[in-house]
Amino acid sequence: MADPRGFMKVTERVDRPKRPVPVRIMDWKEVQEAQDRGVLQKQAGRCMDCGIPFCHEGCPLGNLIPEWNDLVWRGLDAEAVERMHATNNFPEFTGRVCPAPCESSCVLGINQPAVTIKQIEYSIGEMGFDEGIVKPYVPQRLVGKTVAVVGSGPGGLAVAQQLTQAGFTVAVYERDDRIGGLLRYGIPDFKMEKEVLDRRLDVMRAEGTRFRPGVEIGKDITWDQLKRRYDAVVVATGATRPRDLEIPGRDLDGVHFAMDYLVQGNRVVAGDEVEDQISAAGKHVIVLGGGDTGSDCIGTANRQGAASITSLAIGRKPAADRSDADPWPMMPKVFEVSTSHEEGGDRTYMASTVEFVGEGGRLTGLKVAETEYLPDGRRAPKGGTERVIPADLVFLALGFTGNESEDITEQIGAELDGRTNLARDDRYMTSVDGVFACGDAGRGQSLVVWAIAEGRACAAAVERFLMGSTRLPEPVAPTDRAIDLTL
Repeated sequence: MADPRGFMKVTERVDRPKRPVPVRIMDWKEVQEAQDRGVLQKQAGRCMDCGIPFCHEGCPLGNLIPEWNDLVWRGLDAEAVERMHATNNFPEFTGRVCPAPCESSCVLGINQPAVTIKQIEYSIGEMGFDEGIVKPYVPQRLVGKTVAVVGSGPGGLAVAQQLTQAGFTVAVYERDDRIGGLLRYGIPDFKMEKEVLDRRLDVMRAEGTRFRPGVEIGKDITWDQLKRRYDAVVVATGATRPRDLEIPGRDLDGVHFAMDYLVQGNRVVAGDEVEDQISAAGKHVIVLGGGDTGSDCIGTANRQGAASITSLAIGRKPAADRSDADPWPMMPKVFEVSTSHEEGGDRTYMASTVEFVGEGGRLTGLKVAETEYLPDGRRAPKGGTERVIPADLVFLALGFTGNESEDITEQIGAELDGRTNLARDDRYMTSVDGVFACGDAGRGQSLVVWAIAEGRACAAAVERFLMGSTRLPEPVAPTDRAIDLTL
């Protein structure tokens, strides 16, 4: 490092500033703002000359974190952007929405607040565009092979960009009307404004990637037709099947899956007209599930003017500090306050849902009871503790159970694994020759950063399959260690 004593000179961690709550809930713009350049460089200078950078292991992409921290500290913007893109296609995405497992692995975090890796990553991503450093990389020649990528979320975009830059002719198919998948319709603008996505898509178009929105593979084009049309097919459709809650009253009007609500909210912000919009304006809202999706529902409901918001979790409130069960450098399960939680709402733990209560087919409340831990470790409602919380809307943010795989299994015989993901070998190949799977479609519900990492590795596997060898980096191999984000 340029300043090996930097962590001793600057011991205070300074995070990116946020707009005041009363101001930011009046619009849909990003909550966080850019950090002063001088403060950013001092924070980057806290990165230690630690010998073994555990942050590399904490990051699924294997980002060269100490290297670009040092370059930011020195003020070498172009070099920092280059080192970032050596391992991460989309730092402007991960710098906004990644939970930063790298920071949990930071060596400095043993006895000081960890280095602000995520905000440095965000800043490098913005430097690349603001200073014109990010430019389309157009291959000098095409290799004469075609690849179809189905799904335009972070995994699909990563595999498409890698293969396009390697000289393949790549077409990305997306069933929605716009490209972006989860990045477009699953993440609210207050976390990532969509112009951030659009500017990256402009770069990819200039490189030669072709986008085909509004085309559903399996319906508009069969999987067999697609396979015969292209030399290889990559399935990057995500894990979009939501986990339901089958308790009495589930069919009442007012009970919705969280993602249905968020997609509508994103469409409205984009200027679309949405029929029968689910709006929280003036309503009492309950969110079941304490992960990022639930948090996004809270932020959306606050901006729509909800009368009240209650977030319920079935388990115990996480501890404030890392426990012995998840020691450094593991990612700890600790109590977190997102920007949406800062904006209002109650958080209740040890609450088991019993029944959706309603009148005339319309939801009026949610019956809950205290959670009781049984001797075998299972959780159940404790008898005699039931109560009803008034509710006009309940959003189910309970995670996902796999991908929507009926068409691909029926049309070309792709096999599933034991968790309803697409089965694949150690080269991302499904049971169908020439058809690959990456991201949540093969891994199960996980993080954006894992989707990008798998997309990069899958691209190398596709090139090896079609060309006999690969020039692309192979950062990760498929694993059955899907991260369980269900709470």
